[in-house]
Amino acid sequence: MLCGITIALSNTAYAQGTADTYPTKPVQIIVPFTPGGATDIEARVYAQKLTESVGRPFIVDYKAGAGGTIGGAYVAKSVADGHTLLVVTSSFTVNPAFYKELPYDTVKDFAPVSLMRKRVTVLLARPSFPAATIRDYIAYAKASPGKINIGATGAGSIPHLAGAWLHNASNTQATYIQYKGTTPLLLDLIAERVDVNPSPLVNGLQYIKTGKLKILGIMSDERSDLLPGVQTVAEQGVPGFDYSSWLGYVAPRSTPTAIVNKLSTEFARAARA
Repeated sequence: MLCGITIALSNTAYAQGTADTYPTKPVQIIVPFTPGGATDIEARVYAQKLTESVGRPFIVDYKAGAGGTIGGAYVAKSVADGHTLLVVTSSFTVNPAFYKELPYDTVKDFAPVSLMRKRVTVLLARPSFPAATIRDYIAYAKASPGKINIGATGAGSIPHLAGAWLHNASNTQATYIQYKGTTPLLLDLIAERVDVNPSPLVNGLQYIKTGKLKILGIMSDERSDLLPGVQTVAEQGVPGFDYSSWLGYVAPRSTPTAIVNKLSTEFARAARA
């Protein structure tokens, strides 16, 4: 019994000692999507803040494909020492329902580090789309079944599911156009080659300000101070609708708790900075 207690205390002391010197080399933050989208933008912001506060480089790298599962598999199999992290979004929690054989266990193979942000989401539209609100959009969809083209970053992605939910709830139809990344989708939306895109606000904010895109409604369950006067989808005739997008970080499963706690503290400090 005494031997077991001694070993446990030794392990605890070792883990704490490791955390005190962590990180000992650059920390790799894996973004499981193509560069240019909201996830990439926010990951680079936090990487810069962490680099400044911790004193070691936090470097963003990309392992895109298969709905984020390639990046997830890479991190799940990485050395569990806190030097490889995965950016996770809403799709992380729904992938088990869409992939019969995931290369990892979403629950068992990762250690949660921090939930960083719940994003405002909106329905973006090309400038000349013949609707100004969600009510107009639903009316147009009912009058023209299947005519609306919705751009989404991959079949089964959260934006795809959000669009499907909206049309199912309003008993309307649309055509889904799948893209490999956010950047080409937004370029096609601006060029009016696709009609709308369910999206985190941060993706389209610069284009909204310049009039290259417009917002039909907020898809989250609450209004935003950034969009005064813009109603939610729920307020515009689809009760209970809430497409909320979030961002968080996880580490490989066996990462020492002391290191996970240290990372969590640093991420919280970065969020407040």
